[in-house]
Amino acid sequence: MAGVELRQLRYFVAVAEELNFGRAAARLLIAGPSLSQQIKALERDLGVRLFDRDRRSVSLTPAGADLLPHTRALLERADDLRGRARRLSGSQAVRLGYVNWLPADLIRRTAAVAQVHVDAWVAPSHTQAARVADGSLDLAVCWVRNEDLKRHGLRARLLGADRLYAVARSTDTGEPSAAPDVSTVPVGDTDVLIDDDVTSWASWNEYAEELTRATGARAVRIADGAVTGPAFFDHVRRCRRPVLNSPKGQTTPLPSDLVRREVVAPKVYWTWSLVRRETEERAGVLAVVDALCDGVGADELGIHAPDAWLPADDPYALPR
Repeated sequence: MAGVELRQLRYFVAVAEELNFGRAAARLLIAGPSLSQQIKALERDLGVRLFDRDRRSVSLTPAGADLLPHTRALLERADDLRGRARRLSGSQAVRLGYVNWLPADLIRRTAAVAQVHVDAWVAPSHTQAARVADGSLDLAVCWVRNEDLKRHGLRARLLGADRLYAVARSTDTGEPSAAPDVSTVPVGDTDVLIDDDVTSWASWNEYAEELTRATGARAVRIADGAVTGPAFFDHVRRCRRPVLNSPKGQTTPLPSDLVRREVVAPKVYWTWSLVRRETEERAGVLAVVDALCDGVGADELGIHAPDAWLPADDPYALPR
């Protein structure tokens, strides 16, 4: 019995179901003589004859008929074991969407639990959250409010946070500037761009509207999609106050005539959530959430500091 292999048991089941070596060989994609030899080897290892066969017919022996259901059950357990092993070895596919930021070590942290496929469609936060809700994605890295989670039937875990800064004209250029060329600026002395295009900027606009109401920052209405990108810098040059940068512009190099200003009083944060469906039960998806979010803390990110600001409906905001 020590020499019995799972593939031989699969061969036995195929022949038992077809009762024809030729058809069974075609189904198994092996040569007929090879299949016959493997069945003979299995019979030898088991010590019983499984089939009565002559030139015209093949039939199960009483021993073969008795062993067939046990063999099927054994193969089912083997398939289940293989499936569990694949999940543990990271072969389960998980579709992940994002806006513009992902953890730099995402693949390293998730490789052992699932095959994470990062979706090529980079879309705004509200779009990615909706795609998770409708099943187009399994997970998404995005900014959400409690209201969004409730409406879409989602759950969120904290994955990261950006501390936003302002961009201003530099006095080094010789251009007049109302703001002194210093390293910090109170948020109330900044301008915040709010774009008419709610398809692209709905999440940012909601965030920005609340920020201006809460801190005294000034809302500047635009209609050119220049919340980020080269046109954003043109707005900075036209504004007489520093302009709050958006999360999409966090890593964009600044032109030489502009400078970065640290925003204070309060420090302004944008959180990144990893969202999934409330009903999600697949082990691979839940394992990716744990692999990415375990160990991520609000205190370490600074979002619970006394001088930090988050929107009131942010999932990680402290009660006010």
